[in-house]
Amino acid sequence: MFGAVPTTCDDVGMSRASLDKDPNEVAAMFDAVARNYDRTNDVISLGQDRQWRKATLAALAAQPGETVLDLAAGTGTSSEPLADKGVRVLPCDLSEGMLGVGKRRRPDLPFVAGDAMRLPFADESFDAVTISFGLRNVPDAPGALTELLRVTKPGGRLVVCEFSRPTFKPFRAVYTEYLMRALPPVARAVSKEPDAYVYLAESIRAWPDQHELGVQIKRAGWEHVAFRNLSGGIVALHRGTKAS
Repeated sequence: MFGAVPTTCDDVGMSRASLDKDPNEVAAMFDAVARNYDRTNDVISLGQDRQWRKATLAALAAQPGETVLDLAAGTGTSSEPLADKGVRVLPCDLSEGMLGVGKRRRPDLPFVAGDAMRLPFADESFDAVTISFGLRNVPDAPGALTELLRVTKPGGRLVVCEFSRPTFKPFRAVYTEYLMRALPPVARAVSKEPDAYVYLAESIRAWPDQHELGVQIKRAGWEHVAFRNLSGGIVALHRGTKAS
């Protein structure tokens, strides 16, 4: 069930982006972790990332023959099930390293390098657009939401899957402790670039909660904006439509 949204609201060499989210730093950080990115995410999310992807696909409700932009697609794990069901999906990402891993695994997918702030697509190109765990890494999230609106056809759909804020206060405290204290050691055990996962924890803490992100999506021009919590609010799915 989606709930309605109210109307108000380092060094690149260390493979870690600072929270000002310079695109070059962000791209370099993801280039460095690309090879083991999917495996590491599976470990640090305790396997829940698979369920989040399934929920995102269900919310997107893309049909065979539709054209979908999968922004911040990374290695293409979110694009593959769309392509397998006959959707014309276009995976797009800022990181050439991530795209390279994806191309080697799925050479049939049309991976494209692109910046969320300046999408390399014409107006009204897509029936639906989606971004999973990438909006948080854009320096101007409202600007990216406006760009996504531009490339979406009238009546088209948006689905955003992003880390959010647990709704149950005791669980929120445990989750915050995990982010800041447990996640970095886990990342060190499974990744050669643990600094990237320190950035992950810090960027999640600094990110707006479910309601505030919903307001940002509305202000960007999307209509019928609603959200649904996953895993107790660790992640939230937001959706919206473009006016016909």
